[in-house]
Amino acid sequence: MNLISLGYVGVRATALDEWDGFATNLLGMQRVDSSSGTRAYRMDDRRQRLIVSVAENDGLAFYGWEVADARALDALAARLENNAIKVARGSRALADERHVVDLILFHDPAGNRLEVFHGAQIASDAFKPGRSISGFRTGPLGMGHAVLNVERVDDVVPFYRDILGFKLSDYILKPFKAYFFHINPRHHSLAFIEAGATGIHHLMVETCMLDDVGQAYDLVLRKPEMIGTTLGRHVNDEVTSFYSWSPSKFLFEYGWGGRSIDPAAWTPHERDEGPSLWGHERSWLAPEGRELARDMRINIAEAGVRAPLNVMDGNYKRARDVCPWWNDNVAARKIG
Repeated sequence: MNLISLGYVGVRATALDEWDGFATNLLGMQRVDSSSGTRAYRMDDRRQRLIVSVAENDGLAFYGWEVADARALDALAARLENNAIKVARGSRALADERHVVDLILFHDPAGNRLEVFHGAQIASDAFKPGRSISGFRTGPLGMGHAVLNVERVDDVVPFYRDILGFKLSDYILKPFKAYFFHINPRHHSLAFIEAGATGIHHLMVETCMLDDVGQAYDLVLRKPEMIGTTLGRHVNDEVTSFYSWSPSKFLFEYGWGGRSIDPAAWTPHERDEGPSLWGHERSWLAPEGRELARDMRINIAEAGVRAPLNVMDGNYKRARDVCPWWNDNVAARKIG
């Protein structure tokens, strides 16, 4: 595969100043650059991950996908041109603005601006979160994932799969139609929801500890109108998360505990249980969709579907072995 991760995103904002409180005080990012028209934020050792610029309308301005080196960038540019995709080389000034060595620019079939780069700059000082959090799970997995609304999934999937090299992880057909794609061990770095319209549905970032998510949820409970999807846990990537409306009027998923997959051995399949094990009441769904999603969650619960938590070293400690029923079921490989 050519692309290796989601490296950065650019956001358009009509209310630029509101992003400072959202990105730092809620998400825990670090503001690093500020001007009359732009804000930039860090999540880790990279110089920046999120770039927000003032605009006349809200939304996503660009998606920055990373490749390993100059050779990979040139190979991708050639493949795009061979498939009649117009490609432009980023200027030296733009590369400096993005804090990368080099980049190319093009658009997907839905009109989204994509930037592919290599050589992201590393900051000289340590990441300092905007609020007290454990940090973000990034590194080779990238900054998180993006989920896009599209009119028809079939209009965009061939481009991302056959030209850019995204691999299908799985898909759901109800309560809405969505397809999930990976380029590294993160279950998905990109997904599409067939919504009859084009635009960003949500961006997701993943913290290193569950308490970061719970404490952020406490913060948004002070402004419940910010909650787009309540706290819950997904079936496919097994993330525990909630979704908050951003100042640019799209959703930001704030999560923990995503599964890692083996891209070389993964087999895509339909997830017909529904999108969530529990929770995730979606205010953005139509009433009939919300009711169907509730029914699917109850069916999952009645079937006794469970999934072990995905934890990193230093993120857990074992409980005392005090439940014979649990021990018997684990031993019989019925649970876990």
